[in-house]
Amino acid sequence: MPMNADMRAGFAAIIGAPNAGKSTLVNRLVGRKVSIVTHKVQTTRFQVRGVAMRGRSQIVLVDTPGVFAPRRRLDRAMVAAAWAGAEDADVIVHVVDAPAEARGRAGRAKPQDARAADDVERVVDGLRAANRKAILALNKIDQMKREDLLALAQKLFETGVYSEVFMISAETGDGTEKLAERLAELMPQGPFLYPEDQIADLPERLLAAEVTREKLFLRVHEELPYNATVETETWQEKKDGSVRIDQVILLESERHKPIVVGKAGSVIKEIGQRAREELEDQLGRKVHLFLRVIVRPGWQERRGHYTPLGLDFEA
Repeated sequence: MPMNADMRAGFAAIIGAPNAGKSTLVNRLVGRKVSIVTHKVQTTRFQVRGVAMRGRSQIVLVDTPGVFAPRRRLDRAMVAAAWAGAEDADVIVHVVDAPAEARGRAGRAKPQDARAADDVERVVDGLRAANRKAILALNKIDQMKREDLLALAQKLFETGVYSEVFMISAETGDGTEKLAERLAELMPQGPFLYPEDQIADLPERLLAAEVTREKLFLRVHEELPYNATVETETWQEKKDGSVRIDQVILLESERHKPIVVGKAGSVIKEIGQRAREELEDQLGRKVHLFLRVIVRPGWQERRGHYTPLGLDFEA
């Protein structure tokens, strides 16, 4: 793309613990949903790029998987993808769930708060090891008193890995525009990396799988374990401009299949309907979506499920 003297473009990696609000922040800054959001921790499994325009600056926001203590192959691949996104970025934004971090530091944490606080330390240690500075974005500020926020900001800033601090609520938008303006200023001079009207860099087949995975977890998140996934098997363009999409929901255990299918297919029908409606909105055309459920024990140990996501099977 031709360059003007006032054009800026670059990458801002959004990193942090699972469920810190990274995807919600990316969606907020882009102005459209480009990354799925569910109740499940580690919902984001690979790098998702959202494109935000602010004046003559193009900010390519890299939504990364959460940084946490990995236990399985998929976990290790996800954490590696998060750090790869940070390593290649012009700017790093560390999103911290401020209320969870405060509870964790106060010693009155629930188990999930303690894990979140540990994950914040992992990010701090990783930034220090890489000799990189990050912008600290304290999220969910609407759930904390200001004096507690200031004390937390001071404690974290004293780690020496942050260049500046922003207090935000990705959910309500409070403080996010100031963060966006600062990111725009920090982008290096150069031509735009994407057309100005493009909001995401995600293949349509992968987008479709992510939408269905979101609807799956939103519908059965309490009963279904984290180790389920959705893959797009076929994508058929129709003469009338519509598209037929065939997808498979992969499960680890036979006992989870009735949960996803539901009585007389009621649950999977609802998941499919919600996914189809969102895909029609995202793609701007009619979608014929067909879902089937397969039990494939050990799917996380098969290389073929990693490559399409850009994940390192050997991480």
